Amino acid sequence: MRVLFTCYPERTHFLLMAPLAWALRTAGHDVRVACQPKMTAAINQAGLTAVPVGSDRDLWQIIGRRPGRPGARKQPGLSEPYDAVERRPEDITLAYLREGYRLQTDSWHKMTNVPLTGALVEYARHWKPDLVLWEPLTFAGAIAAEAVGAAHGRMLIGADVYGIARRHFVRLAAGQPGGEGSDPLGEWLGGYARRYGGEFTEELVTGQFGLDLLPPSLQVHAPGLDYRSLRFTPYGGPAVVPKWLWERPERPRVALTLGLTVTDHAIGYAIDVQEILDSVADLDIELVATISDEARGKLERVPDNARLVPYVPMQALLPTCSAIIHHAGVGTLNTAAFYGVPQLTVPWDVDQPLLSDRLAAQGAGLTTHSTRATGAIVRESLLRLLGEPSFRERAAALRDEMLAVPSANDTVPFLEERAGHGAP
Repeated sequence: MRVLFTCYPERTHFLLMAPLAWALRTAGHDVRVACQPKMTAAINQAGLTAVPVGSDRDLWQIIGRRPGRPGARKQPGLSEPYDAVERRPEDITLAYLREGYRLQTDSWHKMTNVPLTGALVEYARHWKPDLVLWEPLTFAGAIAAEAVGAAHGRMLIGADVYGIARRHFVRLAAGQPGGEGSDPLGEWLGGYARRYGGEFTEELVTGQFGLDLLPPSLQVHAPGLDYRSLRFTPYGGPAVVPKWLWERPERPRVALTLGLTVTDHAIGYAIDVQEILDSVADLDIELVATISDEARGKLERVPDNARLVPYVPMQALLPTCSAIIHHAGVGTLNTAAFYGVPQLTVPWDVDQPLLSDRLAAQGAGLTTHSTRATGAIVRESLLRLLGEPSFRERAAALRDEMLAVPSANDTVPFLEERAGHGAP
């Protein structure tokens, strides 16, 4: 069968999708990845076939999301309506959801989908995919799939805060007499659906099914939607294993990483790296910190127990680590969980705080929001991770939980069935 992937123009989003694309390709299916032109290199580096469509446009270009920008929220996180996951159902109103959808549709979803949608539909009509897999921010994938009658589903990039907000909207709108009131997101997507011969359905927002890469105990789902767990496969793009990683460390090794996104966009770190380095300088550990060359040039000192590198593959580093300090990005959090490493998260944005809280509740780590993550707090938390066996035990249990989930290869028959190419 023909399988078309499409995603938001963010390299980390694509990296989450790549292992499933490989699994489908090695099972004999024709796989292509359609995305904005600037993503072509990352797709090709993963050994996959790229289809550049539309024009380059993303959120970073327009508003420059960064921890220290003027006017930024002091404690960033989910924006309305997607912060519905953090609210009690009785505190959520239809007016609040409508206004949130209006803001997000006009300032975000249109910005990244409009440059993509027409060209993606045109390509889908040419290539005629049997299945389209898209991540929750790329509604263009659903529009293209519906335009050609293909099966389609979402690959989640974390907690399904998007599906949860939408289910609340559907629930509350159903209680309105005669369906009164606007639906900013639905009206926009419905316009596209009618342009290509269809009508709006909720599948344009939440897909026909969802694939969740998080360990089951960390998953956040919307009631009434169809989900399937998919085992996370660590992949961070092209990488080289340095020789110093060939040997086991002589003392506890701790990783410090704040993600690919901040490096890709040079937006600055959400925590004070110098303060963190100073706070652990006297500990009997080997700290391996992935710090960009630009950020390293701004440091005043580097302690003797720290090794600073621009990049190192996490799947090579983490099996040698006793703990990791990171920003709670889904790729890093999942990779640490996959290798059974206790985690100290310092989340900043989107669903990072939510996932960090669930990880801490599971017992595999600790968390402190980046706005409160002083050197003293990081030091104290790290000492707990290294000294209390329960964190290692719960991290091992989380790894076992992940390994019990169907792998990408095991998921291929499910996708074949959904596309009508496999036995029911």
